[in-house]
Amino acid sequence: MGHRISKHRQGGTGISSSGNFSMSEDTLPQHSTYNTSPESGITKEMPVDGIRRTSDVQDSRQDNRRHSIYSTKDAMPHLEFYANATATGRIRRSRPSLETLRMAFDNRECGRNISESGSGSLSVMNEMENRSDEGGAEGTTYQPVRFGWVTGVLIRCMLNIWGVILFLRLSWITSQAGIILTWVIIFMSVLVTSVTALSVSAISTNGRVSSGGAYFMISRTLGPELGGPIGLVFSFANALACALNTVGFAETVRDLLIEYNTQIVDPVNDVRIIGSITATLLLLVSMAGMEWESKAQILFFLVLMVSFINYFVGTVIPATPKKQSMGFFSYRSEIFLENLFPDWRGPDGSFFGMFAIFFPSAIGILAGANISGDLKEPEVAIPKGTLMAIFCTTLSYLAISSSVGACVARDASGNMNDSLLLNFTEDCYGLGCSLGWNFTKCEKSLDCSYGLANNFQVLIQVSGFGPLIYAGIFAATLSSALAFLVSAPKIFQCLCKDNIYPYIGFFAKGYGKNNEPLRAYVLCYFIALGFILIAELNTIAPLISNFFLCAYALINFSCFHASITNSPGWRPLFRYYSPWVALFGAVISVILMFLLTWWAALITFGILIFLFGYVAYKKPEVNWGSSVQAGTYNMALSYSLSLIRVEDHVKNYRPQCMVLTGPPTTRPALVDFVGSFTKNVSLMICGNILWGEEKTANKANMVKWLNQRKVPSFYTALKADSLREGTQHLLQACGLGKLQPNVLVMGFKTNWQQSPPHGIDDYIKTIYDSFDSNHGVCVLRMMDGLDIRDELQTEVNLTFEADEAIDPEQQNSDANLDIDNTKNIANDQIKTVFQTTQGKKTIDIYWISDDGGLTLLVPYLLTRRKCWRRSKVRVFITGKPQTMEKDRKEMMTLLQHFRLNVHDVIVMTDSEQPPFAKNIRRFEDTIIPFTVSEGQVDEEIKSCPWKVTDKENTALRIKSERKVRLNEIIRRNSKHAALILVSLPVPQSDCPSSLYMAWLETLSWRLHCPVLLIRGNQQNVMTFYCQ
Repeated sequence: MGHRISKHRQGGTGISSSGNFSMSEDTLPQHSTYNTSPESGITKEMPVDGIRRTSDVQDSRQDNRRHSIYSTKDAMPHLEFYANATATGRIRRSRPSLETLRMAFDNRECGRNISESGSGSLSVMNEMENRSDEGGAEGTTYQPVRFGWVTGVLIRCMLNIWGVILFLRLSWITSQAGIILTWVIIFMSVLVTSVTALSVSAISTNGRVSSGGAYFMISRTLGPELGGPIGLVFSFANALACALNTVGFAETVRDLLIEYNTQIVDPVNDVRIIGSITATLLLLVSMAGMEWESKAQILFFLVLMVSFINYFVGTVIPATPKKQSMGFFSYRSEIFLENLFPDWRGPDGSFFGMFAIFFPSAIGILAGANISGDLKEPEVAIPKGTLMAIFCTTLSYLAISSSVGACVARDASGNMNDSLLLNFTEDCYGLGCSLGWNFTKCEKSLDCSYGLANNFQVLIQVSGFGPLIYAGIFAATLSSALAFLVSAPKIFQCLCKDNIYPYIGFFAKGYGKNNEPLRAYVLCYFIALGFILIAELNTIAPLISNFFLCAYALINFSCFHASITNSPGWRPLFRYYSPWVALFGAVISVILMFLLTWWAALITFGILIFLFGYVAYKKPEVNWGSSVQAGTYNMALSYSLSLIRVEDHVKNYRPQCMVLTGPPTTRPALVDFVGSFTKNVSLMICGNILWGEEKTANKANMVKWLNQRKVPSFYTALKADSLREGTQHLLQACGLGKLQPNVLVMGFKTNWQQSPPHGIDDYIKTIYDSFDSNHGVCVLRMMDGLDIRDELQTEVNLTFEADEAIDPEQQNSDANLDIDNTKNIANDQIKTVFQTTQGKKTIDIYWISDDGGLTLLVPYLLTRRKCWRRSKVRVFITGKPQTMEKDRKEMMTLLQHFRLNVHDVIVMTDSEQPPFAKNIRRFEDTIIPFTVSEGQVDEEIKSCPWKVTDKENTALRIKSERKVRLNEIIRRNSKHAALILVSLPVPQSDCPSSLYMAWLETLSWRLHCPVLLIRGNQQNVMTFYCQ
């Protein structure tokens, strides 16, 4: 392998004589990224005259030498830094990370740092050179076929727009509607297609367009919920359109056979046989590859051009007597004036009837966009080719409708004897008399066989050489059928790759240099063949127009929605569009769906709603940066700003919880409990406080875990020196406007007696600070603890200590691991007690102190959930025997005013009795390790402020005994409760941390069910007033 030596190696100003880099920022760096000096860290010697590089590699290496003037590590802007994937045979480069740029400079590692900086690494270059050499040894590498805007879009769209309606129905529509209204019908159709083409142009120029056509544009703009249904329906519509055009070709061939008195079996089976053979041949052409398919389309285009020339030449050739008897007189002003105005005949004789017949001829504008993956520059080809195709085909429709209306009379008999030279005895009325023919008899009896109003094959009669019109019909039908047969698999393949719907991934596989969807080709072939064999497509045909119109409506709405969301990512190069025009296009498309065929429109919307519901329910894991996401952001921002102007009211109070979960995966019970009363009600934030060198859990994995658990919560991680400091920062900084936490929820410190004393102080001071900052506090304790990290074997979060002591060495080794262990638990969903149905168990509320009503509000919100709906709520209050009934009635009245469904109110009259001696001893044993000895009070308190002096213990003994007694009452009354809520005591500022922790331990001791120690901020959160 060769290596090019930098010209700056010997005399550059950026490198000193010793080979070291100069770090002066006053001069531009003049060295090569791939310096081969020993100091660069690259010791591989390479000859100057080695194997020849391709120009691609040379250009890449030229770009790789470009650095920012700020640093040799910093890279100049480059396209590959922003690309999702680079070209074939190339390896994507990335810009240097902030960590790399911040890394201290080291001469011994400068080569490694620079190579990792994103300007390109030596290993990448070597691999690219190896690929280049291997390619040269094996021979020329076949590149996929890519088409320009003419062959890929213009010709393809024109062929799809020119169809059998042009040759077999346009003249009849002109006779019914007249030239003026026919032009109106054409312009109305062009208006819808042009507006859609403008929207397609805007979307296709807003970034690189991949394969998938209309499905790709809609799904990447509006998301999978709308993109998935339209992709499935649009693929099916293209397959049906292939069948329809094939049947149109088969019917034309059958009519020719009948004209020459030839028949295979019978008229219906002849269509099936010819259609099946034709579809099979088209399949073979499609499976041969896009190159062959493109050549076939060019051939069809040339045939159509010859056919058009043949028609227009025929209009200026003087009409023979035979043609005159059939109504053709070449250009005559009286014929033109007669055909200017409508002459409605038959059941379809109305404006919208003619529009419904003509409009399907205009639905081919997406033929080029549907093969977007096979275009050289889709963002250039699609707008240019589609708009030019609409312009050219519109001119052709206008020209043919006006020319045929100026040359052919509405009614003619085709009888040579009706010439006035031969038949001048009978009365003569109408246009024919002035032209030398008497068609009065057939006009009165309505049995004229020729003329615009009676013969669908007028263009064949007008043309200079009739069989060429048949060739044009064949070319139009076959080209459209072939285009639809190619479009449907391409769209379906893209849909299958996105994995939105199940069981269709088999058809995503591509083959060959163009990634041809051969499996999807076969599927589309059998769908088309099935409808060809039915041979009765008049019923299903309206669905096709509705499917295409639905796609147009969504494309226009995509453009509109992407524009009004004001997303910075919406920057289309095509500027000639308006969001309001796009909205008009979407609305008019929906209106046309119902005007054309209302029952088909209902069926279309029914199918789309069903498919939409499935995708919305499954929620596929895709992120395409859709306008729906941008709209969600706009709505959230707008409502958040408007919420600031809303004054607080007690009726609208919601418990907005900051939950100290650590990594949520380690405390699922705490997450589930808070999620039970905040889901769809209020704000929930899972906070993870990190300290020291602890690695943060992967945020994406944590959010994914919460979403899988169906807990609507935010997740935030914050580094701090302690739990107390981190909680302060979270409570002050988290939230937006009025969406800020007002309640702190944390787990009970189960192993507090084995923890370092400063950890207890830090934990309790966190509660103290929350009270001081006017926040409510909830502490949840479960019998087996909340932390399940031992079961999941995840890395330890130092902020929330586990129930067992952790080896510091093992802890440090875990913290230094580069592997993010949270990835292993992203999909672990452990069921907790808060996810199970509680039945008729009770929720016991020990409302010892009035905190404003939070103690009552939380259980009420819980009972609104399915799991807790049948649970009975009991409220326990303290009182005296002589006033027990009065206290109970007062509380019942208060609860009734609050409109709370409480099963019972129980007055505890024995709460002031002394507790049992064994329980007192247990409490004293708990507090002894944290008691200060008599002789060292001052020194101990200064160094260990969390400890309790004998004086404090004596002064607070009554309070301690009441906590012990209350625990005895709770254990006696709530043996079968599903959840217990107890008012959290608010300590005075001088209460020692260890004593307060002992109180919390005592209150919740030996309770078999979850217990929540809860306290509001002493402000009303409930009211019984209506204003």
